[in-house]
Amino acid sequence: MISVALLVILFSVQRYATSKVGFALGPSLLVWFCCLGGIGIYNLSLFGPTAFKAFNPLYIIYYFGRNPFQAWLSLGGCLLCATGSEAIFSNLCHFPVRYVQYMFVLLVLPCLVLAYLGQAAFLIANPKSSEQVFFSSIPTIAELGVMIMATVYVTIIMLLIWESNIVKVLSFVITFLFLELIFFSSALSSVGDGGWALLIFASVLFMIMFIWNYGSKLKYDSEVKQKLSKDLMRKLGPNLGTIRAPGLGLVCSDIVKGVPAIFGHFLTSLPAIHSIIVFVCIRNVPVPVVPQSERFLFQRVCSRGYHMFRCIARYGYKDKKQEHHSVFECLLIEGLEKFIQREAVELSLQSEDDVDSDEEPPTPVKIITAPNGSLYSLDVPLLADYAPSTEVIPEASCSTPQHDPVLDYAQNLELELAFIKQSKQSGAVYLIDSPIIKARKDSWFFKKLMINYFFAFLRNNCRRAIMLMSIPHSNMMQVRMTSYV
Repeated sequence: MISVALLVILFSVQRYATSKVGFALGPSLLVWFCCLGGIGIYNLSLFGPTAFKAFNPLYIIYYFGRNPFQAWLSLGGCLLCATGSEAIFSNLCHFPVRYVQYMFVLLVLPCLVLAYLGQAAFLIANPKSSEQVFFSSIPTIAELGVMIMATVYVTIIMLLIWESNIVKVLSFVITFLFLELIFFSSALSSVGDGGWALLIFASVLFMIMFIWNYGSKLKYDSEVKQKLSKDLMRKLGPNLGTIRAPGLGLVCSDIVKGVPAIFGHFLTSLPAIHSIIVFVCIRNVPVPVVPQSERFLFQRVCSRGYHMFRCIARYGYKDKKQEHHSVFECLLIEGLEKFIQREAVELSLQSEDDVDSDEEPPTPVKIITAPNGSLYSLDVPLLADYAPSTEVIPEASCSTPQHDPVLDYAQNLELELAFIKQSKQSGAVYLIDSPIIKARKDSWFFKKLMINYFFAFLRNNCRRAIMLMSIPHSNMMQVRMTSYV
């Protein structure tokens, strides 16, 4: 349990980044390994170099020949001599490969070998003091489990990624799993001596991860089933009489395709929506850092006149996700402007027949300017039908059908950039989707227990990435929908 407490402390300070944690723990580990090597050298010099005979593999054969059962039990203790080496692979994402290799070969491995040789020399000279051997009190069911899982993962990689020959795969699996299972069967004998604590701790962690993954999948599937179609989006606005207000509306949801169902609730509940709508989805990708230039992926939703976009914000596992909301908004708007400019260039190089079939042909857009200088579009389907007075319609703001498609794209580009500039000045409002899932009444008991209680507890105590941006309450609106799965 002391080890569990230390792990909790280490993970709690991990948010301060690898550099700071390494600066605090690096010198301690250096002193630790140097002390291990020094103690080993001391024991070898004091009790003699007889322990170097352990490098002869014939001794283990003699050992199994004299007492096979006792030798089998000893494998669990021998496992400690090799544990920890697999941890270097988890550090490859934080440090250069060469650095890890040099430190392991030049520091870690020699110090450990000297330490164990010193302990062997001590045991040869003091055979009755085996209970006081260093590391004898540490449970051994966890390290071997990591080794077995590593073998399984390497097998999957060999089959799916490397596409290795099936004979090589079978040879690898049979050889390594056979050896690891022998050690595993021996290590099971230490469960009653303290290994049960790690087994319980690992089981609790496994259940938490399983429930979180199971509930998250059901929640995402329910959101995908309830998403709105583009045809329905084209019909919603005129029937509701919704108008477009200046500003940027960021609809935050977890789905990456389609329009989230929560947006329909916004349309039915609010008298107006923003002039530009962006459906934002934050995703974590399995890379250390995502460059700022590649952070946002944009796509249009419905036709160009809707001024609606989808944005997928990608973050690596070393990226800072607690950036201020104003920084996030500036980066998003900058990426949106680049997307529109790039789209206009691509469309201007294509003929009308080459335009994506999902994109409606460009139509003339009528623009009015409000007394405060805000721009409004009259032909946007999500806008109520009303006729502006001719005094407020500037001639320069009204676009008319052009025979030159390149000129149409240029005018649409200037118009959309003007919309974005005005929306940026008016500010952004975050419309956050906070769905709740519950098990249906006819669901089995364990499903109700996992979804209604355990997953609900985890969900309520887990902060989404969008909530880490210190968004002011005046700029945020959360709507919760309850879905039965």
